[in-house]
Amino acid sequence: MGETPPIRVLIVDDQVLMREGLRKLLEIEPGIEVVGAAADGAEALALLTSPEPPAVDLVLADARMPVMDGVTMIERLREDRPELPVIVLTTFDEDELVIGALRAGAKGYLLKDTMPERLADAVHRAVSGEIVLGSSATERLVGALLKAPGDVSGGSENEDVSPAAGSDEQVLSQREQEVARLVGDGASNREIARRLFISEGTARNHVTNILRKLNLRDRTKLALWVRGQDG
Repeated sequence: MGETPPIRVLIVDDQVLMREGLRKLLEIEPGIEVVGAAADGAEALALLTSPEPPAVDLVLADARMPVMDGVTMIERLREDRPELPVIVLTTFDEDELVIGALRAGAKGYLLKDTMPERLADAVHRAVSGEIVLGSSATERLVGALLKAPGDVSGGSENEDVSPAAGSDEQVLSQREQEVARLVGDGASNREIARRLFISEGTARNHVTNILRKLNLRDRTKLALWVRGQDG
């Protein structure tokens, strides 16, 4: 029985240090081989759609780059290489980028502070057909779904007030009440995690659940809601 061939990865990033760092990081991971790099989406697209394109199993691309950004590159690739999975690896944690990349056809969205072993795992999973998201991207995707058209609130200013009847004790768990109060005090997810001795990912999940339960759009509206309860 032959050995499983390595996953061949193309890195697309406008920063030389990042390209080389990712190359060295991935090449020490079993089952992964970096076969090339490009400085922007246009260069990557030209390479992948050339008459004799290199053998590539997955593209790892930044979201924002000069000449052509990662999301545009993914959209163009869907026309010529729809079978080729792309994971966005970036420092930018913004709703429009997360949603835009996934709508364009990205198989994953991770931030550059992702642990090396998690990145390697994401590469394997994306090639297998899975969607791989970091905790922050997951939170933003859930938030976008909560804001989807058809929400009875219709995006009005009345969203500042929770539609749930009764006090927050009836709506939120004790831990969620603690998290909500900290959000009301202006605490970030990292600060909440440190104060409550939980992971940052767990803090994010609590905030997401609170927003869903109270039918609030974002942290600012949650903070206003908390202050209204205290008042």
